[in-house]
Amino acid sequence: MAALPIYVHVPKLYAELGLSLSSLGLLLLVLRFSDALVDPLLGRWSDRLASRFSAIAIACVVLLLGMLGLLNPAVASALSISLWPWLTLSLILVYFGFSLATIAYSAWGAELPPDSAARTRLTASREAVGLLGVLVAAALPTLLASGSTQSAPIGLGLARFSWLFAIALTATLFALWRLREAKAATVESQALLGVLKDKRFVALLAVFALNGIASAIPATLLLFFVDDVLRAKDWEPIFLVSYFLAGALAMPLWVMLAARLGKAAAWGLGMVLAVLAFSWAASFGVGDHIGFLVVCIASGIALGADLALPPALLADAIDERNARDQTGSYFGVWTFATKANLALAAGLALPMVSAFGYRSGEPASNVAALTLAYTVLPCVLKLAALALLWKIHRRF
Repeated sequence: MAALPIYVHVPKLYAELGLSLSSLGLLLLVLRFSDALVDPLLGRWSDRLASRFSAIAIACVVLLLGMLGLLNPAVASALSISLWPWLTLSLILVYFGFSLATIAYSAWGAELPPDSAARTRLTASREAVGLLGVLVAAALPTLLASGSTQSAPIGLGLARFSWLFAIALTATLFALWRLREAKAATVESQALLGVLKDKRFVALLAVFALNGIASAIPATLLLFFVDDVLRAKDWEPIFLVSYFLAGALAMPLWVMLAARLGKAAAWGLGMVLAVLAFSWAASFGVGDHIGFLVVCIASGIALGADLALPPALLADAIDERNARDQTGSYFGVWTFATKANLALAAGLALPMVSAFGYRSGEPASNVAALTLAYTVLPCVLKLAALALLWKIHRRF
């Protein structure tokens, strides 16, 4: 819920206040890379704190301060503070808080369930609720700005959203406080190095990273594809809601398939579904709205497998290695890979389509390059990830 406003609304908000889009993009990129690099260290630190709740409590306080600052730039003006340092500090706080909370929460979730099946159910439930949170976060700022007479009402909507976020975060922290666990085990100084020496984990991480890049490329190019290939800009909200909602609703299906086929096999089935969907999308052009809606639903269902099953496989690997005292370190490296996937996708896909002659907003440019990058390239990477998963699946 915290991440979506940063990538969807914040650039527009601060651009309307006079900051350049290119500078905003560079700032987000630099801070995101820096944030990803410290994730393994945050994971190790969360292992060394008194409890997972302690890490989450610290993270929530930092995150809340960052979000209130980020979504209320009017306060900077009232205090006569320049927008650039205000935005930079707010983003640093948000990234730090969100990363630490995510790592500690994921590690705690991996430690709680008593068996593999319970871990799958918990992971699927967590990711389904997370997707619903994304939908709420996408809609709330606009709804909260409705009725405003301001020339840029999204600023008012985001300010109101920040206070609702504060209430929700406080309520969440109170609920977790009631479930707080005992003191975590002390982690040895070489814990992080030990994680990277775990060959089973590294193999799983390789599949996760390859599959993650394959999923992140179409996410990066989606709006360009909809605008310049399908020419269906008005359908963007429908496509996005269908995608995320399908992912959330499909979680019980993947839990059932994981119980019957095994987690690795079920995850592979999700990859196959995504390949079939994007292969079909390669033939789309202007006016293929309904067909693409079906693709969004199918790829959304596949998203459910990508979100629910890999963390459950990781939790199983940690449990079987008897490394629960290093769970945070494992998830720190895992979270780093997640963020690196997004950065690599943007860093590879956007320059590539540009080099082949595609120009955003110019349907007469080489949209065929965009179509190939959006559909064929992810399929190639998904199939490579599937082949690697098949090679190592007996370990899981």
